Amino acid sequence: MRRAFTAVLLSTALLAGGTACGSGSGGSSGSQAQDVVSVAQADELAALAAALPAAAEADEAAAPTPSPSTTAEKQKFAKTRFVANAGLAAGATYQWIIKPYKAGKFKKGAKGRTFALIKAGLAGAFAYNRLKAAAENAKGDPLLSKAMVPLTAGIESLKGLGSKLRKGEAGDADIDAFNNVISGVKEAGKGAGAPVTDQVPSVSQLGG
Repeated sequence: MRRAFTAVLLSTALLAGGTACGSGSGGSSGSQAQDVVSVAQADELAALAAALPAAAEADEAAAPTPSPSTTAEKQKFAKTRFVANAGLAAGATYQWIIKPYKAGKFKKGAKGRTFALIKAGLAGAFAYNRLKAAAENAKGDPLLSKAMVPLTAGIESLKGLGSKLRKGEAGDADIDAFNNVISGVKEAGKGAGAPVTDQVPSVSQLGG
């Protein structure tokens, strides 16, 4: 299923790039070709496309491991998982959504827009997935669980934004939604003794 999804995604990306290159008849070849997805970019898209199933597989693989026996150990384990998942969500959001948006990469006519939007869409889905996992992890610690309750609706509101980003339909409010939720999760972690730092997923992490 993951390979099939990746193949469809890359075909769409390459087709979008090819369309951008071939449209119009009066521009120079350099300006026409600026939005084509390169081989290196296609490889990165493949890694990003693998992020969601790879993350899910990692969660499943971790499930059978021996559970902490004492309450203190369980809470520490929950915080560790929370910090890891929230950190990946924060890193992906900043690197592939907030940063390129502020740089104008999502605007029509911007160089590399097709690639930037596809990455942003995938990063949005990945961040939502990891935030959901972090919220679940938080349930293992009373203080962290209480701090995350007000953020539940905000996290859920991000569910469809990956698609809007990919289509180039996201605006300031959508970007702010990601930024606000990530900030809220960081504050919740900090207040519960589980500080979150951005961790941009590496290609190896995304590839499983």
